[in-house]
Amino acid sequence: MDEEIRIIDEKTRNEKIKNFFLNNKKNILSGVIILVLTILSFYSFQIYKKSQREQLSEKYNRAIIEYNSLEKSNISSIMKEVIEDKDTTYSPLALYFLIDNNLISDKAETNRLFNILINETSLDYEIKNLIIYKKALYNADDVDENTILDILKPLINSKSVWKSHALYLIAEYYFSKNEKQKSKEFFNEIIINENSNQEIIKEAQKRLNRDLSE
Repeated sequence: MDEEIRIIDEKTRNEKIKNFFLNNKKNILSGVIILVLTILSFYSFQIYKKSQREQLSEKYNRAIIEYNSLEKSNISSIMKEVIEDKDTTYSPLALYFLIDNNLISDKAETNRLFNILINETSLDYEIKNLIIYKKALYNADDVDENTILDILKPLINSKSVWKSHALYLIAEYYFSKNEKQKSKEFFNEIIINENSNQEIIKEAQKRLNRDLSE
């Protein structure tokens, strides 16, 4: 008797499964097609991204190799294109190359390129903070107090490894303006900040002892 009930239950279950697939075959087929298309789209996009990055790498490296033979304006144009592609590796390298080799003199244009990296490129947290610091360093000699503070605000309010560098830059900025009390405050903040870079602490202490000890 129990065996007969088991057989009946099994047949009933199989029949329900069969009916389910028959009644929902269109939905199931659509789901399978969507899944396959999603997988294909994902891998196609990955292949496209890899291809684009290889082209970007080739463009950047070719410009570096041909630096001495190409017109400087051509190099500058190529590097700007690389920056505007918003690649996490080559875009920052391209901006550094432009600045280090004095290939761009327009401050407004350079800051525009900095902003592309800072605001529009998906950089690692500390890489982004490094670029913010470099932007402040680039502008430090030509901007007013509010501007330099505004640039460095994300670092000052963070626990970034670049925070002490930012504080040191501001302290030196005030020192150069002969605003010694403000300078001293930022040097002291470096020293009391437990995450400050040790070399930066030493330099801050030297400045305090030598020039701000009164």
